[in-house]
Amino acid sequence: MADSDIKAMTAQIPGVDFEETSFTNPVSLNEATVAIVTSAALHHPDDEEFTMLDIGYRVLESSKHDYVLRHWSPNFDPTGFALDINTVFPIDRLQELADQNVIGKVAEQHLSYAGNQFDLSSIQLDSGPSGAQFLKDQGVDVVLLTPV
Repeated sequence: MADSDIKAMTAQIPGVDFEETSFTNPVSLNEATVAIVTSAALHHPDDEEFTMLDIGYRVLESSKHDYVLRHWSPNFDPTGFALDINTVFPIDRLQELADQNVIGKVAEQHLSYAGNQFDLSSIQLDSGPSGAQFLKDQGVDVVLLTPV
């Protein structure tokens, strides 16, 4: 499927309008716990693989660097990931920032979704809020989004 086909298919999906915008006073970045949320369909080898139309997420452990990429869009070139995982999941760059005291620390767990989905309402109403709550329960203050 060409990029123009995808744009045509998604052109009529309405955006979300919020009546009011929420705001909180965040912790200082140098004290914040930072997690990554990627749409690269990454998972650990022993985890369930992403399937077509899978709107769920997988938990990625910081302590493991055995990530498998299962993003299957014909518009995605996996070469960058093969050369350096940090192109889609910048875990090493985050650790460098923590070592330099730019951020407080790297979260122990991160989330991965399959970004090539069309059922956005299920993600907006189910797995998105569920993932956000999971990270909040882990003490995450800041999320770095890496869309693929």
